[in-house]
Amino acid sequence: MSEPEDVLLDTWIEEAQNLLTSVRTTLLGPVCAAAHLLNETLRVGRTVYACGNGGSAAQAQHFSAEFLNRFERERRPLAAVALTTDTSTLTAIANDYSYEEIFSKQVQALGRPGDVLLALSTSGRSANVNRAVRTAQEQGLRVLALTGRDGGPLAAMLRPERDLELRIPHANTARIQEGHLLLLHCLCGLIDRSWAPA
Repeated sequence: MSEPEDVLLDTWIEEAQNLLTSVRTTLLGPVCAAAHLLNETLRVGRTVYACGNGGSAAQAQHFSAEFLNRFERERRPLAAVALTTDTSTLTAIANDYSYEEIFSKQVQALGRPGDVLLALSTSGRSANVNRAVRTAQEQGLRVLALTGRDGGPLAAMLRPERDLELRIPHANTARIQEGHLLLLHCLCGLIDRSWAPA
């Protein structure tokens, strides 16, 4: 017999609360470092590109929208591009080459040294995201990776001296995505404070 709905809901909410506590105790410093990286990038006129699949694609688009428009404070628009939105480009690359190249080809065309690639992957095993990371590194971009579980191959690709990882240490995809959304909102809030008029 399956668990009653209220017991399931209570379990999920408790998991989310425990996750928030974990983020609070382990990721405050790394989130501040990530915000500093994004601020440095924007202040020298460079761009933040974002990519991911499924729910992570939605979060990449959400992040980009908060930068281009605003988060909670009035400020100038900030340069961010979600690589997940141009269906003509995505389908052309997937059809002519492979789905694994849908982000890397865009990074190759648009990315410049000093830009940042925000790579979202709950498993760290998304072949197209990882290929984009490799291309970004080859072209002089820095990488900010949001991962989960053990970080997967994506975590192993990162260069400690140039790249950053914000990892949600959980096995459940939904909890990881909830953690990622919290981290993205924290980053947006810190960026807002830096760019909003006094």
